[in-house]
Amino acid sequence: MDTLTTLNEIADSEAQPNKFRRKKSIVWEHFTIERVGADCTRACCKKCKKSFAYISGSKLAGTSHLKRHIALGICPVGRTNQDKNQLTSFNSAAPTNGSAEATGKSRKRYRANPGPTSIPFDQARCYYDIAKMIIQHDYPLEMVEHSGFNKFVQNLQPLFSSVSVDTIQEHIFNIYLGEKQNLLNIIGAIPGRVSLTLNLRTSDQNLGYVFLTGYFVDSDWKLRCRLLNVIMVPFPDSDVAFNHAVAACLTDWCLETKLFTLTLDQSVANVNVRKNLGHLLSIKGGNILNGQLIIGSCCARVLSNLAQYALHYMRAIVEKVRQSVKFVKTADAHEEKFLELKRQLQVPSAKELIVDDQTKWDTTYQMLMTASELKEVFSCLDTSDPDYKVTPTMDEWKQAEILCEYLKLFFDAANLLTSPTYSTADVLFHEVWKIQLDLMQAARSQDRFIRDLTRPLQEKFDEYWNDCNLVLAVAVVMDPRFKMKLIEFTFNKIYGEEAESWIKIVDEGVHEIFCDYIVQSLPPPPASF
Repeated sequence: MDTLTTLNEIADSEAQPNKFRRKKSIVWEHFTIERVGADCTRACCKKCKKSFAYISGSKLAGTSHLKRHIALGICPVGRTNQDKNQLTSFNSAAPTNGSAEATGKSRKRYRANPGPTSIPFDQARCYYDIAKMIIQHDYPLEMVEHSGFNKFVQNLQPLFSSVSVDTIQEHIFNIYLGEKQNLLNIIGAIPGRVSLTLNLRTSDQNLGYVFLTGYFVDSDWKLRCRLLNVIMVPFPDSDVAFNHAVAACLTDWCLETKLFTLTLDQSVANVNVRKNLGHLLSIKGGNILNGQLIIGSCCARVLSNLAQYALHYMRAIVEKVRQSVKFVKTADAHEEKFLELKRQLQVPSAKELIVDDQTKWDTTYQMLMTASELKEVFSCLDTSDPDYKVTPTMDEWKQAEILCEYLKLFFDAANLLTSPTYSTADVLFHEVWKIQLDLMQAARSQDRFIRDLTRPLQEKFDEYWNDCNLVLAVAVVMDPRFKMKLIEFTFNKIYGEEAESWIKIVDEGVHEIFCDYIVQSLPPPPASF
């Protein structure tokens, strides 16, 4: 009874003002104490009027659950007015009534429940983030002066000062300089070399733009690809048009002694251009193997050009197959008859017909492959569906299958190049030498159709093989699984009796590159006086 009497006295004292005992907990700014019985006292929320246990008999519930009701936004009325309260708290630096008591309460609220006023505003950081946003989403610079943009930002942060186009342009340029310096540090720290690719693009005003992209393995052994320079060339048809662009790239990125290979756009890689670039690199100190590592074509483009040539050569048969596939796929009734006929003939193929995108040769290859597996169904379709009029003959189906055999070589190699992970040169070598060998054998075939189809392909691919076999072979030799053994095996298959001389070129090239790396790793000679 003594304990209950004491608790009741405490409740009575808290329910009435007491100048000698002041309640310190902040929850009492949001709750009132109500007696609901002789042994029960509850705390009532001033906003939502919900009551909570406070004193029950001899038990004191404390104030933790009351704090959670307010601080975590559980109170429905407080949650509804949260935005309004935050804005009022942000704009009000001092209480409006000016009294000392109100000032004390305001400070107490600030310490207990930090609001937007506790977050410092950084104008420079805002400018930086806007510049990053413009870069990332390719927004126009003028957007920072648009009235709608400024009104929106002012509503979010009244302290924000509008920014001009010149200022944001300066921030963007500073970001570029910072990123360039970071990349310079990365390239400077790599132990290996950088390979460059040069591509030419022409604007509507017939101005040429050279895109120079660098490929390198960083200090964490990850293959990196970075666009280094975009340089305008006023006369792209000139034999020396690209010398300035390459020289500027080497100087900007300190690549004079780090360049390994230079791959050119096939459309500009003529003999004179390569000769002039070789002379430039010899002056700059980056001409390895006397210019033999200046490559005049890209493997992916070579494969695409070969595939498109083969499809064009057999365009009449390809068009027949395309129309046959369209006949089946463009009408549900036709497709139902086709599937029923396939079931009756018990054709084992599980592939589904697809209509190709004529701008993408790989989809045409997939269409031909699938249709060829279902040629028996197409051959009988005209008997069950009189509307079908474009049946390819069995000889045409056979020629389509032969075409697919060689398209598959290009398709597999292209898939390797477009895989999510970068394929290194030693991996690509396996696909390239197989294409070279198969096309060489096909060009000497006794079958006239195969010979006529593959001979132009072999001549075109032979140019690429002669251009890049050395750099690919060097990469294979560096692979400890193969070294020179794979080169000896593949070159004997391709060159026959002349293989020994080609193997010797690779061996000498590897030794020359090794000596070049040794020289680069030596310390500089002491200065002489």
